[in-house]
Amino acid sequence: VLTYNWGAIDGVMARRVFGKNMPPVIHHEDGFNSDEAFRLNRVRNMYRRIALTAAHGLVVPSHTLESIAYHIWKQPKARLHRISNGIDVAAYGRKPDPRAIPGFKRLPGHVVVGTLAGLRPVKDIPMLVRAVGGMKTKAQLVIVGEGPDREAIEDTIANMGMEKQVLLAGFLPDPHKYMGLFDIFALSSKSEQQPIAVMEAMAAGLPIASTPVGDVAKMVDPDNVSTVSKDWNPVHLRDRIEVLAAHPDARRTVGKANQMRARALFDEQAMIASYAKLYSEAARRPGALG
Repeated sequence: VLTYNWGAIDGVMARRVFGKNMPPVIHHEDGFNSDEAFRLNRVRNMYRRIALTAAHGLVVPSHTLESIAYHIWKQPKARLHRISNGIDVAAYGRKPDPRAIPGFKRLPGHVVVGTLAGLRPVKDIPMLVRAVGGMKTKAQLVIVGEGPDREAIEDTIANMGMEKQVLLAGFLPDPHKYMGLFDIFALSSKSEQQPIAVMEAMAAGLPIASTPVGDVAKMVDPDNVSTVSKDWNPVHLRDRIEVLAAHPDARRTVGKANQMRARALFDEQAMIASYAKLYSEAARRPGALG
């Protein structure tokens, strides 16, 4: 049985209470919503600590969550498995489709800053709009995604007078077709663990400017760490984006290094093999899943 995140933790507790003749449970934790972006809920921590004693395994994608699971949820190392997210890295190395983002047109003399996210408060896209709006270098912002925070983002764009600089493209499938259209990938989230969008941007050869969330500083190439902000201040994120925007040669060098790192660390085949091993062993059929 697979359970996923806090919303399914009662399934793990059921395994603890009614364990006889029940199949093994592997629980996955992938991150937190805005209510736990900066402080974990003590009641949820205790509930997880009790419930997870019944799990065959606990899977997390990031070093940050691994540390939380070990030190706060008190999970033994034998139960804890950090399995990195993975993507089809080769697909992102191909030439992007210039028509993949409806309405997108590169403005003359502008650097293209892109982001890909569900438009939810935890992603704090209004903060990214303010950061790009304060740049000295000419820049346009492309936001791919949809969600309940769209109106707040539109209000911020209007208040900043950025209607001609910002494209709200909505949800678009197949990010490998358009990620390479950006010059810089920016992340403004309040909470992440191991963001897949950062992997995708790295695999497309982009430099990253980000808030200090999750494992981002561990994911990117060491030469890219300096553009991971120290806090969630839009001025500081603006300054990181500005460094990349103002130095195109360095931007390309960092992007290439990120691409090589993504190919080495984030190929989906390694992820699939790790999951196959864990689940086949839980079923007491080693090798059954390949």
